[in-house]
Amino acid sequence: MFVQKSFKDQDEKGTLYLVPTPIGNLEDMTYRAVSILKEADLIAAEDTRNTKRLCHVFEIETKLVSYHEHNKAEREEFLIDKLADGSIIALVSDAGMPAISDPGQELVARCIEEKITVVPLPGANAAVTGLIASGLSTDSFTFVGFLNRKKKIKRETLNYWKNHESTMIFYEAPHRITATLKEMLETLGSRKAVLCRELTKRYEEFVRGTLKELLEHCEANQIKGECVLFVEGAPEGSSGETGEVWWETLDTVEHVKAYMEKGESSKDAIKQTAKDREMNKREVYKLYHTDGS
Repeated sequence: MFVQKSFKDQDEKGTLYLVPTPIGNLEDMTYRAVSILKEADLIAAEDTRNTKRLCHVFEIETKLVSYHEHNKAEREEFLIDKLADGSIIALVSDAGMPAISDPGQELVARCIEEKITVVPLPGANAAVTGLIASGLSTDSFTFVGFLNRKKKIKRETLNYWKNHESTMIFYEAPHRITATLKEMLETLGSRKAVLCRELTKRYEEFVRGTLKELLEHCEANQIKGECVLFVEGAPEGSSGETGEVWWETLDTVEHVKAYMEKGESSKDAIKQTAKDREMNKREVYKLYHTDGS
């Protein structure tokens, strides 16, 4: 057991501060975040070039050291040694909250293991910021983050979450958003969804509708900027056996084949599958003849 009293000296060890940075608008930087970054002995940054620009704006002269996905294992030892010797270190990511879809969770876990104080600062976070303006339920929500780029693993992940009743939150890159929406429509059906991009920036945009409508929007427009996608949870009761329908565990192609095994022609099976999933019949036809034959 480790009982941390964040602002009471426990020993001679240092403190790791988790400092959020703006996700777009620099005015979202808090006074406390600036103060901690100035007072720290060292700033561990995901990209020192980006953080250097931020420090320049707020006249922060603290030394920077890189801490990112490709060097975090070796850099961890260096940072832990510094903290053990009493240093104050501030951890920042390129934008938003460190350790949320960004490096940091391993360092936090190691600090706790070594009984080093970890102090989080509140601040900008794209997932929660977008959620409260999405219009979807905030009573319960699940942060899924970035889906795996491999189609099979992506589908398996969506299948895992599709019967959960909580609003789901995903991060996605603009060049992958259309493919992801296609996979979601195929796996989850056309439920309510919101696409949010360029949060807090000049071109901030919320596209609210269904997964089908969002897909059509993305196919017709060039999407730029990092995206946050909010998807309505399953209807109440879906997580239990009584709430499931027979095709819930099937993807679209398997759904069509299931009807054909019952004696339906491919044409009628595609038509009924499209109706079940609230999908365009042409889209089901295309999926079936691409992946199913």
